[in-house]
Amino acid sequence: MSPAIILLGQGGMATARQLKGLYPQASIWGLATRVQGADQAYEHFGDTLRALYRADTPIIALCAAGIVIRTLAPELAAKLAEPAVLALAEDGSAVVPLLGGLAGANRLAREIGECLAVAPAITTSGELRFGQCLLDPPAGYALADIEQGKRFVSDLLAGEAVRVEGQAPWLAQAPLALAEDAARVIHVTPNARPAARDELVIHPRSVVAQVREAGAGLAEQIGQQLAEQGLAAASLACSLAPLDIMANPELHAGAQALGVPVRFTPALPAGDALELQVHAQPIAPDALGQRRGRLAVIGLGPGDRTLMAPAVGTELARAQDVLGYETYVRMAGPFRHDQVLHCTDNREELQRARHAFELAAQGRDVVVVSSGDPGVFAMASAVLEALDGASDPAWHGVDLQVLPGISASLATAAWAGAPLGHDFCLISLSDNLKPWEVIEQRLHLAGEADMAMAFYNPISRSRPWQLGRALEILRQHRAAHTPVVLGRDVARPGQRLRVVTLGELQPEMVDMRTMVIVGSSTTRLIERPGQAPWVYTPRWYPAAVPR
Repeated sequence: MSPAIILLGQGGMATARQLKGLYPQASIWGLATRVQGADQAYEHFGDTLRALYRADTPIIALCAAGIVIRTLAPELAAKLAEPAVLALAEDGSAVVPLLGGLAGANRLAREIGECLAVAPAITTSGELRFGQCLLDPPAGYALADIEQGKRFVSDLLAGEAVRVEGQAPWLAQAPLALAEDAARVIHVTPNARPAARDELVIHPRSVVAQVREAGAGLAEQIGQQLAEQGLAAASLACSLAPLDIMANPELHAGAQALGVPVRFTPALPAGDALELQVHAQPIAPDALGQRRGRLAVIGLGPGDRTLMAPAVGTELARAQDVLGYETYVRMAGPFRHDQVLHCTDNREELQRARHAFELAAQGRDVVVVSSGDPGVFAMASAVLEALDGASDPAWHGVDLQVLPGISASLATAAWAGAPLGHDFCLISLSDNLKPWEVIEQRLHLAGEADMAMAFYNPISRSRPWQLGRALEILRQHRAAHTPVVLGRDVARPGQRLRVVTLGELQPEMVDMRTMVIVGSSTTRLIERPGQAPWVYTPRWYPAAVPR
């Protein structure tokens, strides 16, 4: 699991960015009142830290170790296993693993220390004696039984000799007391075997499940074959499947249940629907085949990063390629040096969507950026349109996700109060993609229906007259005193909110960055001293009795 980098103050941001370069999938969590530019904002340090700990998320806290210890102390007795927890000085001058030494904390401390050129403060006895944690083998290997392993390491610390059966190259430089006739044995084997008191069993992840057909119960089928062949479940490295079943949900559900990745190849040799292949060495899944590409269409919200959904920040952190209108892509940053930005003009939506599928079909993690919500006059529709007309089957194998954001109309409405509190509609006044006659018809119908309405794309240099015509139509259906909300750059620097009447509203009060919300016949005002009035539309209608 990717670590959470926790900041209490802005002073640690430079160090946090270094860590993000080391762990690209990590998320930077910043205290909302003190930290700007974090991936995710939080309100309460203690609640956040304890929630991450309970979720088994590795924690790198850029603050004093004592704060972390006191915060997590109530949680310690309730968990049998713990995630890695480290305290790191804001300036990167010290790194201290506090909890989870056997869950990777010491390894993280060594990696961070190397990145920041500091010596990690590791205090684990076995690691100090042997130069590494024997119970935290390197990638490609898994420990069979950590509790039995603790007793085994205690014996070695007491001076017992040991021998190694199997290939364990990472132990070559460890100062172990080696003896060919030693009673203590480190077994490195893919075979399932109970570890005796004098054994440390480590499984190389060297077994590949070749899946030609995937149906319900795939995880159980793989588990049964492992058992029948005497192989340990921990020795399973990945599932390998042909490209033509890349989108099969049972395949991915089975791999998730087993905790292994899936890789894809153009074709597998003829054979049974499921076969296990045992290799002599641990297998790097990426060396076997292609990953399933992921394409996430995200909404940044109205502009304030604290209003961006946490899941959106996670997608931006994992992305290899980021595509979008340049203004929105820059809003989504900062980015790591290894992330590729594909910035295009705002009028190239369909071309951008096709490019995103081409990248994702290669097995890359791709994000397409929209402001607001991607499904409201934005990129989600363009991406699905590109998929709808696609002849390349690889595009349909991409893991496509659409993540919501707060649309500009909803952000403006919230700032003003609740002008969209009853039935409402959203209308774009741009006639780039639909005839103006259609827009006029919809304005008439919405006006007759007495719904509040929000206007996207209200006016521009190339469309200077449409808003004026729209107001003429609305005034045929609305009284002059109808409240109108004008929100410009809501949730961005320089944001401005005005409340006028429909009779007062003139096109020159509006530009392309203004959201226009026109109330219904029931929309009301509540005056506020020194501020724009609250605007709300009651949930009841005059013909109904309010409850």
